[in-house]
Amino acid sequence: MRWVFELGDHVILIIRAWGAWACFMFDMLHRSVFKPYDVLSIIRQVYTLGVCAVPVILFSAAFIGMVLVLQGFYTLEKFGAQAQLSQLLALSVFRELGPVMTALLYTGRSCSALAAEIGLMQVTEQIPAMEVMAIEPMHRIIYPRYLAGVIVVPCLTMIFNTVALWGGYLIAVLWLNLDAGVFWSNMQSAVHFHSDVLNGMIKSVIFALLIHGIALWKGYEATPTTGGVSRATTHTVVIASLGVLLLDVLLTALMLGRS
Repeated sequence: MRWVFELGDHVILIIRAWGAWACFMFDMLHRSVFKPYDVLSIIRQVYTLGVCAVPVILFSAAFIGMVLVLQGFYTLEKFGAQAQLSQLLALSVFRELGPVMTALLYTGRSCSALAAEIGLMQVTEQIPAMEVMAIEPMHRIIYPRYLAGVIVVPCLTMIFNTVALWGGYLIAVLWLNLDAGVFWSNMQSAVHFHSDVLNGMIKSVIFALLIHGIALWKGYEATPTTGGVSRATTHTVVIASLGVLLLDVLLTALMLGRS
């Protein structure tokens, strides 16, 4: 029966962790949402978290769009349906690949750095010092980073979608010799704003809310040692990535059921 007790312990730990995360999020919003924003701090975080992540998003989106077109072409060619390649590309990117891949890439690039930054503030006792001086870290440190991240991820998703479509277009037209007019017209006829583009952007916003909450929570609650910061960074990437994939399944089922 030992495995039953071990399983129960793990379940209790998971419930406690999610409860602690929920309390952290409530405390952050309660202390910050109705107070004046530090606009300059938010702008700096938008640059650090978002603008600096653009090169990673650009190269990844271009390569993913190219590979998707190559794989799709040689699959659709068997059925004589090469003309539908642009539809496959656009629907895959807008519905799934855009929001999911952007969130995963952003988690590995920016959220890990965010957790490490907050964790290092704990190690160097900057956050305890702010509390001693009656400065709320939730409002001064945590909330600007959270708000900036929620702004950044949908913007990066739009960049990813655009670059992925152009990367696929280059391969389809310049390499596979498909007609450019047919490529774009079929894409336009297949993509609908509300059911495809808007749903993908809704996913990106929800992913942003989740992954930034996890990154900031793990950094804020990190043990003030080098090992604690390392564990917080690793846990951020693992938990946020798994959370994105789980949420994607739930949101896709909900959106398809609604449509």
